[in-house]
Amino acid sequence: MKITKSRFFIIMLCIALALVIVPSVLTLMGLSSYVRSTIATILTPAQSLMMKATDAIAGFTEYFTEFERLKAENEALKRELAEYKNKYYEIEDIIKMNEWLYEYLELAREHTEFNLIVADIIGHEVGNYMTVFTLNVGTDDGVTADLPVITADGIVGYVTEAGTNWSKVLTIIESASAVGAYVERTGELGLIEGSFDLRTSGLCKLTYLATDSDVKDGDRVLSSGLGSIYPRGLVIGIVESVEPDQYSRTVTAYVRPTADLEGLTRVMVIKSYESRTE
Repeated sequence: MKITKSRFFIIMLCIALALVIVPSVLTLMGLSSYVRSTIATILTPAQSLMMKATDAIAGFTEYFTEFERLKAENEALKRELAEYKNKYYEIEDIIKMNEWLYEYLELAREHTEFNLIVADIIGHEVGNYMTVFTLNVGTDDGVTADLPVITADGIVGYVTEAGTNWSKVLTIIESASAVGAYVERTGELGLIEGSFDLRTSGLCKLTYLATDSDVKDGDRVLSSGLGSIYPRGLVIGIVESVEPDQYSRTVTAYVRPTADLEGLTRVMVIKSYESRTE
C-alpha cells in the first residue's frame, strides 16, 4: 500500500501508460508513421551504442583468443629452442671428446713406452687454477701414489694418494711439488718448483740455474727424468720471465705450464713406463 501511494510509483505508472496509450491513439489517428519515426529517433542512439558495445566485446574476445594462441606458440618455441640447445651441447661434448681421444692416441703413438690410464676429474679445490684434485680411478685400476699425471699438452702433476676407486693429484704449481727439468734449447738443468705466492697466477719457477744461464723468455722446459716420478722428455711449460738472484748467485725462470690447469676435466695417469734415452 505504501508503494502504490509513493510519488515515484505514480510517476512511473503515468509514463508507462503514456508509452502504451499515446502510440495506440496516434496509430488509430493514422499517424503510425510518425510513431515509428519517433521511436526510431529515440532508439537509434541506443542501437548505435549497443553496436559499439557488441563490436568492442567481439574485439576483446578476438584479442584474448589471439593472445592465447600467441602464448601457446611462444611456449612451443621455447621448448623447441631448449631441445636445440641440448642437441648443441651434446654435439659440442662429442666434438670435445673426439679431440681429446685424438690427442690421447697421438700421445700413445709418440710414447709407446707409456702404459696410460684415462681418468676424469671428479672434484677439486675452489680456485682459478687447480693445485689439488680428485680422479675417478684408484687402486682397482692400478693407480698408486707417485704416478705421474699428464695431458697431451704436458705434465699436470702426480698422484699423492689412492683409494679403491679414487685418487688425489698434486699439480706442479702446488708449493709441495718439484720436478727435475732442463731447458730444451740450452740443455741447462734446473728444478721446477711450485710456489704458494705464484700458484694463484698459474705459474711455477725453474730454480738452480747458473748466474751465466742463457735461458730466455719463450724457452720450452722439459722433464729431465732425474728423480723417481716423471720420465724424461715430457713438456712442463714455457718460460715467461727470467730474474737473477744476487744473493744466491743464481737465476730463476718463471714458467707457465703448457697443461691447462685452469680448465682440466680429463687427464692420463702413466701407470708404468720403460725408460728411454734421447
